[in-house]
Amino acid sequence: MVADPTITSFTIRDLRFPTSLDNIGSDPMNTAGENAHGYIVYHTDVPGLEGIGWSFSNGQGNEVLCAGINALAPRFVGRKLSSMTKNFGETHRNFLGGQTRFMSPERGVMQLASNAVLNALWDLWAKVESKPLWKLICDMTPQELVNTIDFRYITDVLTKPQALAMLTALESTKAQRMQQALADKAVPGYNTSVGWLGFTDTEVEAKLQDAVNAGFRHFKLKVGLGLDVDRKRLGMVRRIAGDEAVIYTDVNQLWDVDEAIEYMPHLADLNLAFIEEPTSPDDILGHSKIRAALKPHGIGVATGEHVNNRVMFKQLLQAEAIDAVQLDALRLSGINEILSVCLMAAKFGVPVIPHSGGTGMPELCNHISHFDFVAISGKQSILEYTDHCHEYFTDPALFTRGFYHAPTAPGYSCQITDEAFRRFECPQGEFWKSKRGLEMLGDPWRGCAAEQTS
Repeated sequence: MVADPTITSFTIRDLRFPTSLDNIGSDPMNTAGENAHGYIVYHTDVPGLEGIGWSFSNGQGNEVLCAGINALAPRFVGRKLSSMTKNFGETHRNFLGGQTRFMSPERGVMQLASNAVLNALWDLWAKVESKPLWKLICDMTPQELVNTIDFRYITDVLTKPQALAMLTALESTKAQRMQQALADKAVPGYNTSVGWLGFTDTEVEAKLQDAVNAGFRHFKLKVGLGLDVDRKRLGMVRRIAGDEAVIYTDVNQLWDVDEAIEYMPHLADLNLAFIEEPTSPDDILGHSKIRAALKPHGIGVATGEHVNNRVMFKQLLQAEAIDAVQLDALRLSGINEILSVCLMAAKFGVPVIPHSGGTGMPELCNHISHFDFVAISGKQSILEYTDHCHEYFTDPALFTRGFYHAPTAPGYSCQITDEAFRRFECPQGEFWKSKRGLEMLGDPWRGCAAEQTS
């Protein structure tokens, strides 16, 4: 274990994977997305010891994300790790303050940038402790864990003493869940890669069969192209995976509230578990209305991948608007805020099912689902799985026999390979200097189906 490293400098890089070329991530609202990372490395006074973090965008605008990270990263230069982690909840509050807060208090690009910086601190802390991040958190005492959280704005539903009591009540059974995690039996997965909207029917069928052979029994498909198209594709799941397969659906914010209420009952006979993001992610009361209307049809409602902060999750839970908390590892302000959302979800009895549909998200969310099960909720949930770009991570997410493997390498599984940067760093990477890459970068409407030219 390294005693107490000091952060000496940082490097920020713009990394964009051309995922749109394979229709990865295609949905009713995102026809061509380049999974992109604003990537920060904190260098320390210990040779070879770095803290790595990143946040996520969809291609264009990633330079704005990198600029946001650059604006926030200097705050921790020259400081020892212990000065941040000894009261991480206070550090989190202070970090989200200052002049930059005026631009977008705990939302938007600056929230994404704060996520990347805080992820780098957590990665560094886990490496210093020689533990994967999920185990660093699970090995904390209840008091240590709550000290990493800023409870401001959520004390009307969850106070620090209440959280402490919840965590303490789980302590006697935590060792049993830890053994389940170490045996790679804690986090089952559902497959999203079978159902990107841009895939042909033939591709969907082939991917479904591959997923069934790999041990998946839960699947998510994009919907919203019309009832005939949707029924055809959802029927493929029933035909290939069987009546026992669990089907999730996702429309990625396509509908108005009443459209969702009108549309989804026509699919109810297919026995669907939930509809994800049926309307604007900001419409808390709309989600509540949709959930109440769909409940008699046996269809739940899920959302969260575009929810920026704990306050919105608090209100979604208060309004009984969701059946699944789909927090995003890269949308909230780091692990600190994610822990607060997991605790609120546990109090309300709503499962945490992280959004994990982009490059690198399974790597990070794997930690979240493991620490939620072992230390916070004590209940097994499920985690989204996508099969692309794992080869570009030094600690890739592994999935076999229906379960994610618990991460074993120290840190937060954030490190990306040199090969990925050689090919996909923007604008100097090999792909982005090619004719096709330059065409895509030069298209100001990339991803907007009505206007895209590249």
